[in-house]
Amino acid sequence: MNMELRKTFQFEAAHQLPHLPAGHKCHRLHGHSFQAEIVVRGECDPHLGWVMDYADIKAAFQPLWEQLDHHYLNEVVGLENPTSENIACWIWTHLKPRLPQLSEVVVAETCTAKCVYRGGK
Repeated sequence: MNMELRKTFQFEAAHQLPHLPAGHKCHRLHGHSFQAEIVVRGECDPHLGWVMDYADIKAAFQPLWEQLDHHYLNEVVGLENPTSENIACWIWTHLKPRLPQLSEVVVAETCTAKCVYRGGK
């Protein structure tokens, strides 16, 4: 039985998008209440009745959350241009080795705007 688990994390952070024109509102320093949804897929263990423990997803994401929450994202190595797309790729790159069943990362910067990354190039 192939299943999908989703666990959502919230982090508060400031950023600016340096490659946009100076007059663009996102070029200015601003902040968001970001949400990162971590999605894993796998076979449901018939004995345990789950794909994996949600606590394991949390433990794998925790070191990344600590780098993101209440930080200026432009200062995080690899996030010098912290668009939602780049944040999703950054999370994937750092999380996939710790969470091999990772299948998707969703980053929302507002309640109406989000990015979905499913790995690859």
